Amino acid sequence: MYVAKNLILHVPEAKRRLFRNFFTTSIRNNRTKEYEGRKLVGFSMDKIFEVVADVENYRNFLPFCKKSTIISKDRDCLRASLVIGFPPLTESYTSRVTMNRPHFVKAECTDGKLFNHLNTLWIFTPGLKNDPQTCIIDFSLSFEFKSIIHSQLSNLVFNEIVRQMENAFINEAERRFGRPSIKTVRLER
Repeated sequence: MYVAKNLILHVPEAKRRLFRNFFTTSIRNNRTKEYEGRKLVGFSMDKIFEVVADVENYRNFLPFCKKSTIISKDRDCLRASLVIGFPPLTESYTSRVTMNRPHFVKAECTDGKLFNHLNTLWIFTPGLKNDPQTCIIDFSLSFEFKSIIHSQLSNLVFNEIVRQMENAFINEAERRFGRPSIKTVRLER
């Protein structure tokens, strides 16, 4: 159970366990950067899913994404070629994206010269009982640079990059679907 501005939100324990255990990374050291966040947003699960699953258009709204091209696609999975860059780094890699509409989108870097791993996970659950145009977003990011130098550089900008990335998806939802039904609320985990 989570409380935000006098609102009580219920998230089933099974979904919380799924989020914590969805992907495992065997390498855990001081170069691995991880982030987990939770927000209540004023868009339905379907609408937020649509934005997050629209990998081909990441280049149009996601900061630092210079190119996003779909290589192959089927109903619940796609492979995309992405180029990300923020001075002084630019990296191209292939991402395998699995999804289950409207519940989750999971992306894993399957190759790349810059990262040992790069994983993101978005889980969407219903928001307020009296507002179907809300949902809870659980977002997780884990990455590890191969280079110690790149890892140390990332320490300087990690929080800002994550903040901009989260906001970009919500801003894109607003651009596509109009004003949210409620103001976004960061929830405690």
